[in-house]
Amino acid sequence: HVTGVQTCALPILLHGIDGPAADQLNLEIAKTHRVIVPELPGFARSPIPEWMMSVNDAAYFVMDMMEAIGGRVHLAGHSIGGWIASEVAIRSTHNIDTLTLLCPAGVMPVKAPAQDVFLLTGDAGVRQLFHDQKLADEELQRRSSDPLDITLQNRAGLARLAWTPRMASVTLEQWLHRIKAPTLIAWGEDDKILPYANHQSFLREIAGAKFVGLPACGHRSEEHTSELQSRETIS
Repeated sequence: HVTGVQTCALPILLHGIDGPAADQLNLEIAKTHRVIVPELPGFARSPIPEWMMSVNDAAYFVMDMMEAIGGRVHLAGHSIGGWIASEVAIRSTHNIDTLTLLCPAGVMPVKAPAQDVFLLTGDAGVRQLFHDQKLADEELQRRSSDPLDITLQNRAGLARLAWTPRMASVTLEQWLHRIKAPTLIAWGEDDKILPYANHQSFLREIAGAKFVGLPACGHRSEEHTSELQSRETIS
């Protein structure tokens, strides 16, 4: 999915657990930048390829995509997309101008999350993603027209990448020090899916990383603070 106008360094946004549906962050950045929002293998209309067995495989897919696009990028990822973006940056940051991680998965939790992401179903599951329930109402309205097969495909794709340990890797924290790009980490203080305290691991291990805590904000942080994060993501 490509939107917006061309600029020097191209923003690439890796989507979260619910696939590449348009969100406020994409739309905000697209006002001033051409934005690429890839449909990761196994999500939305993309079948799960036989070769994709882990987040590492998804990271190499993104690296191949970036190489094909060419030039420099601002790489951002939300949730599972933040984990994949981290794995990309661990391997190489030679063409990454900035890295933005929004409530990223990947590190072993400091404490157990309030919700198991694979048990989130129906309207109640959507509401657990948000602090502001008015935003949850808007999300439910948008999803009312989504085909059931898309929802099921997103869950299947997520399970292939993050079933056990849940949304985490026992080794990611060990290698975060390899990330050399300027990094921003943002996290909703009321995140019920990935504990807010997880930001400490990223902040501690990524040299020079900046952190923004988002009060009155749940896991869908990009929905709550699109203006702030769009400015930070591309700066």
